[in-house]
Amino acid sequence: MAVAIEELLTPEILRPARYLGNELGAFHKGWDSASVRWVLTYPEIYEVGASNLGHIILYNILNTQPRQLCDRAYLPAPDLASKLRSTQTSLFAVESRRSLTDFDILGFSLSYELGATNILEMLDLASIPLTWRERATTEPWNVQQGSYPLIFAGGQTATSNPEPYAEFFDFIALGDGEELLPEIGLVLEEGKAAGLNREQLLLDLAQVPGVYVPQFYDMAADGSVHPNRPGVPERVLRRVAVPLPAYSIGLVPYVQTVHDRLTIEVRRGCTRGCRFCQPGMLTRPARDVEPEQVVDAIEQGMRATGYNEFSLLSLSCSDYLALPAVGVEIKNRLKDENISLSLPSQRVDRFDENIANMIGGTRQMGLTFAPEAGTQRLRDIINKGLTNEELLRGVKTAHDQGWDKVKLYFMIGLPGETDADVIGIAETVRWLQQECRSKGRKSLSFNLTISNFTPKPHTPFQWHSVSTTEFERKQALLREEFRRIRGLKVNFTDVRISAMEDFVGRGDRRLGAVVRRAWELGAGMDSWWESLERAFGAWTQAIAEAGLSWKYRQVEQGEWSLMATNESVAHELASGAPSADDPMVSNDYTDTRLDAPLPWDHLDTGIDKKWLKEDLLRALATAIVPDCSFEGCSHCGVCGPDFGHNVAIAPPPIPDFQGHFTPNQERSQRIRVWFGKQGDMALVSHLDLVRLWDRIIRRAALPIAFTGGFHPMPRISIANALPLGATSAGEIVDFELTQPVDVEVFQQKLAACLPTDIPIYRAEVVDLKTPSATQLLERAEYWITVTVGGDEEPASLSYPTPEQWQAWIDAVKAQNTIAWEQTTKSGKVQTINLRDRLFELALMPAHPELGEAATVLRFVGSCRNDGTLLKPEQVLYMLEQVSQKELRLLHTHRNQLGLAASAQ
Repeated sequence: MAVAIEELLTPEILRPARYLGNELGAFHKGWDSASVRWVLTYPEIYEVGASNLGHIILYNILNTQPRQLCDRAYLPAPDLASKLRSTQTSLFAVESRRSLTDFDILGFSLSYELGATNILEMLDLASIPLTWRERATTEPWNVQQGSYPLIFAGGQTATSNPEPYAEFFDFIALGDGEELLPEIGLVLEEGKAAGLNREQLLLDLAQVPGVYVPQFYDMAADGSVHPNRPGVPERVLRRVAVPLPAYSIGLVPYVQTVHDRLTIEVRRGCTRGCRFCQPGMLTRPARDVEPEQVVDAIEQGMRATGYNEFSLLSLSCSDYLALPAVGVEIKNRLKDENISLSLPSQRVDRFDENIANMIGGTRQMGLTFAPEAGTQRLRDIINKGLTNEELLRGVKTAHDQGWDKVKLYFMIGLPGETDADVIGIAETVRWLQQECRSKGRKSLSFNLTISNFTPKPHTPFQWHSVSTTEFERKQALLREEFRRIRGLKVNFTDVRISAMEDFVGRGDRRLGAVVRRAWELGAGMDSWWESLERAFGAWTQAIAEAGLSWKYRQVEQGEWSLMATNESVAHELASGAPSADDPMVSNDYTDTRLDAPLPWDHLDTGIDKKWLKEDLLRALATAIVPDCSFEGCSHCGVCGPDFGHNVAIAPPPIPDFQGHFTPNQERSQRIRVWFGKQGDMALVSHLDLVRLWDRIIRRAALPIAFTGGFHPMPRISIANALPLGATSAGEIVDFELTQPVDVEVFQQKLAACLPTDIPIYRAEVVDLKTPSATQLLERAEYWITVTVGGDEEPASLSYPTPEQWQAWIDAVKAQNTIAWEQTTKSGKVQTINLRDRLFELALMPAHPELGEAATVLRFVGSCRNDGTLLKPEQVLYMLEQVSQKELRLLHTHRNQLGLAASAQ
């Protein structure tokens, strides 16, 4: 059953366009034609979830499957969440606007240790029991007959260690989902047709490689996990898929998202072997995408979406050896379209002039490097594979190519770290600033992020213990050192967040009760930023109530140090690399804690636990392991029939760089367009509409002119901002073009790319010498729907007659002055005469569908962009003054904008 979201998205709901599901690229497949109905439920607000590449790819893939439908849902912001509860409305999927309980299967992305509380929030808002036990039934599984949807999770944290969250999910999808999710869909389709009950269906799913069903496994006293029934695997395999760039082209949100750009994956997996890096261990082997596929996907995607920025994504973009050739080729092809390229944190040792050309230009993008540690010794311990010389060369190249500011990532609390290594971060920054000085140039400045290292499962450092007390001491040490450095901005990760990440991330099933209680006490993801004290208090109280405070104190104080391991043995192991089965190693040298069972040992990620132990000992000896994509095999255990092998594509020739975008400022034609804003598009803000017009012009391939300066902008000018929620039939926008275009062709191309709720009424050529519509704007005509009363029940109200409304209108017209106080941007209070700004006011004919409760008024008032304007709420204020009644504005419709007489 569809949810009436128009009743939910009232004016107090911020950014209502988040919840409309009407983006470019949304599928809207037929409900009745689908055998299996999915919802990809992202447990973050829309701006985060809708721009997540994995979310977009899986959404596109599932909707291309026959007889499968995939919708989307996101964590509602606190204002809508509160309204859902107060109105007893179930959380809904954004496209079909159906309650989540109408769907067969809900898939959550769990990519962060503390993100499970948001999942519980969404389940609660959807009126779905939180645990698999509460959802269990012996009846044939059929959502249409009252069964609950299947609830599963995927993502990095789910693949790494799902045990703290095991009781909440029917199953976990391990690894890449591109092939796994369609296989799950086929099993569900067959199970529904066969009338299987929930347990039988889950048993079928457990036979699919990559599907882990927690209820078929029990935790032993030592924390290890084993099957509790026959017919399920002892260890569950992580799935590996080949990247598919074409499926990255899809959703184009109307609201501005966190990653507001086209993102194309160029390489999946990383074999650098950084010992702290969980994604690098969990995504092996490395798989390059063919350069031709990348180039085609970007060119097609930019034209299909209208974005003005694209990003090439990988855990280590610089290890995609085709990067310079691909980047330069795309920049050359899109040279005249003001397109920017952004790259995530990249290898500073591979940053060169070619990459600088790719991301430089008129809109130079930010530049981020991650040295991680401040000394060469510590970088060797973590296997960063970066020398001081390479660090300097990369940063110096950036400075020489025009960057005055660079962002650097460092970590503290790494195994083997001393105070000298911590201070080395500050010394590295000083050294880089000194070496990059050049005459006539601004000094190089840095933005630093100092993160607290938290050990992760499936890495060589998974056995390490951190101490929040030490984190705080080392942060204080750095703050003192940074006081002496100019041109520096530093952000420290909060120690309490790191402590909770570590506590939960390496926990076992006992933490399920902690996660649930923390959610009950208000520990949602949003509260970490809005009220960290409340969130941290909720987690610590939940830990105490579960009787696990002793375990958390180990995180605060540190449990044991890897560096206590015999270093001479570490050197011996690093040089000879004997097997951990060697009696001398296992009996005499290896700490017994390295052989203890771990809560995630039953998950087969491909990485051999024996290799992790050996690599840990190599770390203690500061021994480097080379990148196996380009050098010899490190024998980690991944490569083979289950996971495949590294695919490293040789770099193609780099084309000659044809130069950066030069804005075409020639103005050959101005076309003025009258358009409307109807239906759902009324909930799209003015700033989002400005961005939409830019994308529409790009998609329509129309020759727009640009402004000059450092940030050239397309010459698109909307006459006046329309209030959020208001509809319109009379908006105006001017476009200035570099070459003449037939006005009918222009209108047709625009209309073909616009959503149906933005109709175009007419377009005409306007002389370039005349003022723009923004300058000529004088007045606006509004139709406003109003009623009397505040929050009273309708039965207790007496509604005015048309004659009374007319009397109030006449009384307003009879006034010479109606004062209104307003505050200017500078904070000055001004008194203005509203009556001077009102030109016409009339009662519209009665609308039978509105009944006696609401009345429609028409007014024409001043609407100039110098601030001389009359707003609908000001008209209500004037009527209230003469009627002595409280009035409410139900709806605003702008019928037309009036330009100066010579320009009409």
